[in-house]
Amino acid sequence: MADPFREGPARPSVNTEEAVALIGGAIPRHAGTWADLGAGDGTFTRALVELLGQSSRIFAVDRDARAVAALERWARTNGANVIPVAADFTDPFELPGLGATMLDGMLFANALHFVRDADVVLARLAAWVRPGGRVVFVEYDRRAGSRWVPHPIPADRLPALAALAGLSTPIMTATRPSAFGGNLYVAAADRVAKGAGRG
Repeated sequence: MADPFREGPARPSVNTEEAVALIGGAIPRHAGTWADLGAGDGTFTRALVELLGQSSRIFAVDRDARAVAALERWARTNGANVIPVAADFTDPFELPGLGATMLDGMLFANALHFVRDADVVLARLAAWVRPGGRVVFVEYDRRAGSRWVPHPIPADRLPALAALAGLSTPIMTATRPSAFGGNLYVAAADRVAKGAGRG
C-alpha cells in the first residue's frame, strides 16, 4: 500500500479511516471541545468527529478560505458540530463562541512543521487547553527540511517544545515509515496544572 501520509504534490488523499487509525491511540474517547489547527481539507477534523462523537464541538482552523468553506459544507451535510475558522494559527485569532471556556484538546496534524517559531506558537495556543487536556501532534521524525516540511520537528525535539508550552512529556502513540525518508509519528501530551511536575 502506498503511504497516504507522504509529502509532495502527488500525495494521494488521506481518507478519514486512515486518519482515525493513525491518531486513534492519542485521542480520548469522550465528547469534548477540541481545535484542529491547520485543518486543511478536514481529513483529521473528520477523524476527530468519528473518535470524539457527534456531540463534540470541534474548531477547524485553516488559513485557506476554500478549505474552510468546504469544511463548513461538510459539517452542515453531516450534522457535525464543526466550527470552521478562517485564520492563520501562527497569528492571534479567536475561536467564535469559545469565550472563557477552555479546550479539552488540540490537534496539530502535519501543521507545526510549517511554523518557524513552533515553540512560541505552541506555547500561546496550548494556553487555551484546560489542565489535564490533551495536545496531539502528527509530525515527521527527520532533520532535513524540505519544501513540504520546512521546519521539521524530530521526535527528540518534541519534549522540549512541550515543556516550554506547559505540557507533559509527550508519549508516542503511533509511527509509520514515510515514503520520503524518516518516520511519521503521533504523540500526545497533556496540559500540566500549575504547580504539578512534568510527567
